[in-house]
Amino acid sequence: FTLGLPWKEETEQRTDIDAVAKTLDEDHYGLKYPKGRICDGIAPKILNPEGKSQIICFVGPPGVGKTSLAKSIARALGRKLVMMSVGGIRDEAQIRGHRVTYIGALPGQILKLIRRCGAKDPVFVIDEIDKIGHSSTSSGDPESAMLEVLDPEQNYAFTDHYLDCPYDLSKVMFITTANMEDGISSPLRDRMDIITLPGYLEDEKIEIAKKYLISK
Repeated sequence: FTLGLPWKEETEQRTDIDAVAKTLDEDHYGLKYPKGRICDGIAPKILNPEGKSQIICFVGPPGVGKTSLAKSIARALGRKLVMMSVGGIRDEAQIRGHRVTYIGALPGQILKLIRRCGAKDPVFVIDEIDKIGHSSTSSGDPESAMLEVLDPEQNYAFTDHYLDCPYDLSKVMFITTANMEDGISSPLRDRMDIITLPGYLEDEKIEIAKKYLISK
């Protein structure tokens, strides 16, 4: 498992913010304000790849395009896409892995998915961040483990119990999604740039059908 991880493999990232804006327009109708916020959030990272930036968090009801916006960002930047749902996770080991001394030990989902994608700098979408288990009802504290994954002050040396040595997650572009902002704990929310996606009006749905669904 350790040798299979992408320790140095990176994708050649596109650095044209205009191309990002164009791709978002190609893939999604309307959403002018959220698209502007996305470009504002991505631009500092493009200008300074070594800098730290907040995590983009899309908040909105199901079906408004949270996941598809993340896919568009990955396509625009030329990065690989990784997706993980944390809704209902109650065991910290699903994020941080088991120690190899346990029978049936497995690595956590974070490094397992990064190993599968083969690059250390994918766009990593974490769905349903508002539904992750809290320490009072969980085995361990999955919320704190997720905080370590997302926090740029800590994730350059993320340690999976199975791997038992630090792995740099600072190159990964994390994007989270949630149905309700109130469900996200304060420590996680402080590290996120919340972008709210409203539902579509009837005439907007008709335009989406004409310009996007029929052509597909």
